[in-house]
Amino acid sequence: MTYCVALKLNDGLVFASDSRTNAGVDQIANFKKMYHFVNVGDRVVVILSSGNLSITQSAVNLLEQRGSHTDTPNVWNADSLYNVAMLLGECVREARERDGPFLVQNNVDMGATFILGGQLQGEAPRLFLVYAEGNFIEATDATPFFQIGETKYGKPIIDRVIEARTSLQDAVKCVLVSFDSTMRSNISVGMPIDLACYNVNSLHLHHQYTIANGDPYFADISQRWSEGLRGVFTSLPDPDWNCSPNSPTPPSP
Repeated sequence: MTYCVALKLNDGLVFASDSRTNAGVDQIANFKKMYHFVNVGDRVVVILSSGNLSITQSAVNLLEQRGSHTDTPNVWNADSLYNVAMLLGECVREARERDGPFLVQNNVDMGATFILGGQLQGEAPRLFLVYAEGNFIEATDATPFFQIGETKYGKPIIDRVIEARTSLQDAVKCVLVSFDSTMRSNISVGMPIDLACYNVNSLHLHHQYTIANGDPYFADISQRWSEGLRGVFTSLPDPDWNCSPNSPTPPSP
């Protein structure tokens, strides 16, 4: 399992992915799930992946290989991020068609999903969710984020905080709280966390971080969030009815 999230904001884009993969509690390894394609001044493309590791790696490798052939459409000469999403979808289909029958024979899940985002010169930043079948959807101002993998534990904080006008700094804090909540509830998601922030129209990926176990800022965020939740909980008003065992039974209406 994994957890990846990307946000499309007025100020830019935020990407984050964990690095844990597992085939059982005793078979845990770390693999990066964030990939960058950057040509400074021309394009920044970031891809996050979740699902069957062989399929996701094969799809990204195919995309990279096609980039070496300048006479065919590829990630380096595509004229829109939409077309890059189409190329990635084609690579996903090719990887599934090649390996799928053998995986199915052994009851191996070949699901794979991707988040693709960035900016190409001449167009605004964009964000896409690419499905295992190779089709995709695009983020909007009304829904400015995508999650893949183990999404349910980290979604509530993003739903409550993130909107298009959220600052990049606040977005980073929200993403880290989202990861903290997810890792507390699911041991299949874990450190290190790869984080990338893209400033709109910069066409350069200036801000990239890897947050490992023991990171002081992440530990501080985690502690403050837990303490804050407990404080808010204790301040909530009691219900109108008394649930203690010695309370009288209310009269029937």
